[in-house]
Amino acid sequence: MQLRYAMTGVAVVLSLAGCQRTAYDNASYSSQPAPLTAQPVPSVQGGQLPPPGGASQFPAAPTAAPAAPAAPGAMAANALDVTKESMVGSWRVNGGCDMFLTLTNLGSGSRGGTRGCTGELTAMGSWEVSGKQVLLKDRSGNQIGSVYKTADNSFSGQTNGGQPITLSR
Repeated sequence: MQLRYAMTGVAVVLSLAGCQRTAYDNASYSSQPAPLTAQPVPSVQGGQLPPPGGASQFPAAPTAAPAAPAAPGAMAANALDVTKESMVGSWRVNGGCDMFLTLTNLGSGSRGGTRGCTGELTAMGSWEVSGKQVLLKDRSGNQIGSVYKTADNSFSGQTNGGQPITLSR
């Protein structure tokens, strides 16, 4: 029994021996760094600026009005009927990137997105069917373009900025 008390006492003494306070000399930490040396600065020049140039610094205004692109909501007279269920899945866009359409609700439409696309289509976040058109929208619900069905598994249209869109499977 006394061996037990002796061992406990030794363990307490050894554990307290490891709890020493280490003091630091604050004088070595309070010294300021050496000041930086000044660098030479080039001289500053003053003077009057020349008057602004005439109309020659701007290009001439166009004389003919550019052709207006077709309205994003415009569709061909031969547009086919489209259903929401027939749109679900993966579509190839312009032969170079992918569009994915789901039935998961997102605002007034359904969730959708693109991969590898450029231009306005990179912002696509949702879609919905409106009449014979499929409206493509950004993540805030603003329409960025529309397409209409031209044949089985084929759609054509454009973005609001005039970028052509063709969807195919």
